[in-house]
Amino acid sequence: MPEPLRILELRSVRGTGGGPDKTILLGTAATDRRRFAITVCYVRDQRDEIFSIDEWARSVGVDYVEIRERHSLDVSVVPALRQLIRERRLQIVHSHDFKSNLLAFLLSRLEDVVPLSTVHGWTGHSRRDHLCYYPADKRILAWFPKLIAVSSEIRSELIRRGAIPDRVVVVLNGIDHQLFNRSPSSEVTARRTLQIADHEIAVGAVGRLEPQKRFDLLLRAVARVRAHRPNIRLFIVGDGSLRSELERISRELKLESVCRLLGHCTDVAAVHHAFDLFVQSSDYEGTPNAVLEAMAMRTPLVATDVGGTSELATHGVHGLIVPPGNIDALAAAIEQAISDSAATRIRADAARDRIERDLSFARRMQRVEAVYDELMAPRQGKRYPDRQRA
Repeated sequence: MPEPLRILELRSVRGTGGGPDKTILLGTAATDRRRFAITVCYVRDQRDEIFSIDEWARSVGVDYVEIRERHSLDVSVVPALRQLIRERRLQIVHSHDFKSNLLAFLLSRLEDVVPLSTVHGWTGHSRRDHLCYYPADKRILAWFPKLIAVSSEIRSELIRRGAIPDRVVVVLNGIDHQLFNRSPSSEVTARRTLQIADHEIAVGAVGRLEPQKRFDLLLRAVARVRAHRPNIRLFIVGDGSLRSELERISRELKLESVCRLLGHCTDVAAVHHAFDLFVQSSDYEGTPNAVLEAMAMRTPLVATDVGGTSELATHGVHGLIVPPGNIDALAAAIEQAISDSAATRIRADAARDRIERDLSFARRMQRVEAVYDELMAPRQGKRYPDRQRA
C-alpha cells in the first residue's frame, strides 16, 4: 500500500475556538488514516489564558502540536513551521484563517509543500479587519492552487476577488451524526438541569456573543412571541464581547426571568436535548455548524437566510428560513414552529435524514480527500499558475 499523504492542518485562533475548529478536529478524526497522515498545528499566543484547543484535540485523538508565539507578529513562527514540515516530510499545508493563509502561502515559497485553504468566511467587525486584513487575505488566496469554500456565497466572493473558478470548490461543513443524535431518554434530565418546566417552551441558540450573531434581534423576537406565549423561554449557549450588552437588552425587555445566557458549553448535544426549537438569527455565516447540530439533533429549526444556511436546509422542508435582520419574520417563524407542531416535527425528521444522507463528516471528508488527491496528482506547467487577472 502506498505511503499516506502527509498534511498539516494549520490554524491560528484565540480562546476556546468555534465552528472552524470543530471542522478541523472532528474532520481530522474522521479521515482515512491509511491514506492521509494529518498533523494538526495551532499557532498559539502565549498570552492567551483561556486557550483550550489542546484539550479538545486530545479528547478526539488527533495528532496535535502547538507553536507558541510571543505576540501576533512573532516571525519566529515561520522557522518553527519550516522545521515541522521537514521533520514530518509534510506535503500539503491546509490553512483556515487569514493568518494561517499567509503562513501557508509563505511556506509554499520556502518549502516543497502545496498550500490549500478552507475559506470559512470573514466575520470580524473591526475597521482593520475590513479595510486591511480581509482584502489582503482575498488577494493572497487568489494565488492558491486550490480553495475549499464552505458556501457558494464565499466561492462567489473569492472568484470576484481574483480566484480562478476551476480552483474553488464548495464543500459544505459536515457533522458527526452519531455523536449528535437525540436520545428521548435524555430529554427529561436535560430539561431538569436547566430548570425547564413541562409546560414551558425552550428556545435555544448557540454561537459567539458577537455582533454577527444578532442575538439582540433574537431577544426582541422572543419578547414579541412572549406577549401571547408567556411560557416561552430562551437559552443562549456561548460567550463573547456582547454579554453585558445582551444582559442589558434582556433587562430592558423584561426578559430576565425568561432568558439565560449559559456561557461556553463543551457538550452542545446534551443541551439540545432540552430545546423545543433552535433559532439562528445571524446577519452573516459561512456554513453554520450550529445549524448542522440542530438538524442532526432533530431540534426544529428557524434560521436566517445567510451564508450557506439555505444550502444546508431548504425552507419548508428542513426548517423555516427567514430574511436576516427582520424581527417580524423571525418572530412569525418562531410562532409558526410552535403552533404547528406536527409540521415542525416532520421538518425536523427530514433535517436529520439530510444530515445522514449528505452532510455527515464521512461524506464531507470524502470530498476533502478528493481535493488532497487532486493537489498531489502530477501537474504540468507552472507549479502555481497565475491567478485570474481582472
